[in-house]
Amino acid sequence: MEVDCVSFMRRCHKCQIFANIIHIPSKELHSLNAPWPFSTWGIDIIGKVMPKASNGHEFILLAIDYFTQWLETQSYAVLTAVKVAKFIKEIIICKYGVPHALISDQRAHFWGKADKFYTKFGIQRYWSTTYRPQTNGAVEATNTNVKVILHKMADTHTDWAEKLLYALWAY
Repeated sequence: MEVDCVSFMRRCHKCQIFANIIHIPSKELHSLNAPWPFSTWGIDIIGKVMPKASNGHEFILLAIDYFTQWLETQSYAVLTAVKVAKFIKEIIICKYGVPHALISDQRAHFWGKADKFYTKFGIQRYWSTTYRPQTNGAVEATNTNVKVILHKMADTHTDWAEKLLYALWAY
């Protein structure tokens, strides 16, 4: 079975072109510990994805639980703070309960109505700085992996939104 897999990978054009080639020297990892499952989530936006999907979507909102590394994503044509708050309420809170903390960058999508929503539910907010987005490293690494998997799975450049849920299982 292993020989078959190796021979398939050598013949697969997408596997040869989009293989992960790391050009950055390794660095010391800093882990962020969560006290229990689904208590601390990292959230970020992948966008604008070009070309747009066939349904007009060009943003991906991605959240990762730091304890279990569970991913939740959704794609959007236009992303606003209201939609971010709705994502947190419907996807994170309704499925997994109110989280203790959320970590995100300082984009405008995480301010305004979304910020009022966090205080209403008593969710602690932690910001990664614009100079070091790597502080939210788990999300940034996941963004990269999801983009690579979507690129491999998409048959055409515009069907990535339909493959988004399948990319989570491949991750």
